[in-house]
Amino acid sequence: MALDAMTRTRTETDSLGSLEIPEDAYWGIHTARALENFPIAKRPISVYPDLVVALAMVKQASARANAEIGDLDAEKADLIDRAAQLVIDGQYHEQFVVGVIQGGAGTSTNMNANEVITNIALELAGREKGDYAFLSPIDHTNRSQSTNDVYPTAIKIGLALTLQSLLDELSLLRQAFLAKAVEFHDVLKVGRTQLQDAVPMTLGQEFHGFATTLGEDHNRLKENAYLLYEINMGATAIGTGITAHSGYSSAVLHQLRRITELDLETAVDLVESTSDTGAFMSFSASLKRNAVKLSKICNDLRLLSSGPQAGLGEINLPARQAGSSIMPGKVNPVIPEVVNQVAFAVVGADMTVTMAVEGGQLQLNAFEPVIAHSIFQSITWMRQAMWTLRVNCVEGITANRERLGAMVGSSVGVVTALTPFIGYAASAALAKTALLTNRNVADLVVEAGLMSREEVQKQLSPARLSGLETITAAIPIVQAAEDLVVAEKD
Repeated sequence: MALDAMTRTRTETDSLGSLEIPEDAYWGIHTARALENFPIAKRPISVYPDLVVALAMVKQASARANAEIGDLDAEKADLIDRAAQLVIDGQYHEQFVVGVIQGGAGTSTNMNANEVITNIALELAGREKGDYAFLSPIDHTNRSQSTNDVYPTAIKIGLALTLQSLLDELSLLRQAFLAKAVEFHDVLKVGRTQLQDAVPMTLGQEFHGFATTLGEDHNRLKENAYLLYEINMGATAIGTGITAHSGYSSAVLHQLRRITELDLETAVDLVESTSDTGAFMSFSASLKRNAVKLSKICNDLRLLSSGPQAGLGEINLPARQAGSSIMPGKVNPVIPEVVNQVAFAVVGADMTVTMAVEGGQLQLNAFEPVIAHSIFQSITWMRQAMWTLRVNCVEGITANRERLGAMVGSSVGVVTALTPFIGYAASAALAKTALLTNRNVADLVVEAGLMSREEVQKQLSPARLSGLETITAAIPIVQAAEDLVVAEKD
């Protein structure tokens, strides 16, 4: 019985001929041909649920708009509307089976949506799947539409929906870095430029910088998201609106705004909008920016935790797994490493988007499927990378306070804070002595008679060294400083 049920089929026909479709499938012949033609990525469009939801929103809005302008029977429009809502609510997503990479400028995806929503609607009407004489995927569900306006509009809406989850995770990651900035606010360390010792700062300032750069990316992503709000519904094939009612474009925009709660606008020039995919390139570039900056932060985390004995060893990352099959006790920075790799993939995906945008010809860009896949994958991977970085790394970072304190004490960089008081030349001489003897800079200053112990301690306090407390007035450079320089020359 089970075997019979699995092998039962229905016959569907298109302009190329007939095919047997599994009886329980909600997709139809156009989807079946796509499954035969594009066994490329082995990943169905359902891996991007927000894209599926967006397709259903477009079909729902179109049904409502066509009913409003009198271009579709109210009963049929209601059936399509209700079927689309079920998909929006998360049902039937497994029926969206065409591959994410496909030829045809997205026609297979549009037809997959048309067929699934139509067959759901047929069941709601108490009819059999495939009863297209009553309700047709093309004549009714696709009324007033073309793949060339449905597909890019659905991509834009889907990206806007899925972006919010990325922004939410980005905000949480930023907050995690801010929490560490507070925790490490009084931990002095040596800052570095060009991988060489520079001047002191606090570990809190370093982590606050990470949080700030992520906050800037949050703003840039939101700004670029508005590029996605210009749609071309009503353009149909090439932007001329052929086969669409004159009132359809404004009606469908109104319905889409209500359904999506996005500030969508219809493009002024539908011919241009149908052929132009520049918005995707700009949006992808903002994702690349975020990925590259996040990767830089992970580079810093790996450097700061390097060692732990023979490296910088300033911070400790949470131990997540054994780091070697041959070296006992080795623990690697696997979480920052995986985020780095995600960033590399996002950079590559952005190049794919760029080339696909450039590859458009005349009135249409045929390469929107790879554009959609590249950007959706980037957002998905970035969101998950941010989650694992926050939960499995940042929240558990600790500071090696004693090591940091010792490094600051012996660092010649602290002498920079004393130059307003003893002069650059004397400071340089002291730095040289400290490097040669590995002695504490403060001790050398006091021994040279350049400043009192109390004054040195005041100027080398964490607040002064990190710039949190500014120097209000410099004391006159003492004569002993000149004597020190002369002694160094001798």
